[in-house]
Amino acid sequence: MSKEILTQLKDDDQYYHGIGKNYLSNSDISALLGNPKEFRLNRDDNVNFAKGRLFHHMLIELNKVDGWTTIDVSSRNTKAYKEALIEMDVPFLLLKKEYDEVEALAQTMKSNIHLFENIYADDCRYEVPNLGEIQGCIWKGKADIERDDILIDLKTTADIKKFQWSARSYNYDSQAYIYQQLFGKPLVFYVIDKTTSQLGVFEPSEDFISRGQHKVSEAIKVYERFFKEDSVESIDDYYTHDILL
Repeated sequence: MSKEILTQLKDDDQYYHGIGKNYLSNSDISALLGNPKEFRLNRDDNVNFAKGRLFHHMLIELNKVDGWTTIDVSSRNTKAYKEALIEMDVPFLLLKKEYDEVEALAQTMKSNIHLFENIYADDCRYEVPNLGEIQGCIWKGKADIERDDILIDLKTTADIKKFQWSARSYNYDSQAYIYQQLFGKPLVFYVIDKTTSQLGVFEPSEDFISRGQHKVSEAIKVYERFFKEDSVESIDDYYTHDILL
């Protein structure tokens, strides 16, 4: 793949909204398998997305942390909060207490010696984009952390005891498969519980990867049916068909 394209994909705006739109990614899996009519529709930003970005910035992109604006109010129902949205012309703001909560999570992960040494090892490269052909289509991916032998992906979770199951729901299995194909090395998840701050390291099994591969195969079928340049079916013809048990 062109080094020029990969350089452009390092920029988040290009990756998500610019040239990156030309390629499939794991974020497309949910729509293609769940509701293809939502494929590549722009999703509104929200507080949870913002918290996730901030968590990543605090761990591996510290240069972006200073750009965050917060407001020190008790809730989003306050007059001061609503006035701030109008004045700044933004859809939402993080509360100062939310910012502090995310900062505490990042600090907890940094405070673990094993995780710290792996996140900040000498061979670490951060926010690394890649492109590659998988099952006949070009896919993109951006690794949080690439090391010589593994990839590390940073996650927060509502309940780390249920991460085994939420990882399936959020298509981390297809992410692991796609990234393994693109980078030629395994992906490991470093996870922190947003409520208890408990840490976890989760390594995908062969079955986990295989399930991800199957999801990608099924997603490609939908993509080729409705969205490829030579597709003969319109997305307006899409409907679900299932058996009631």
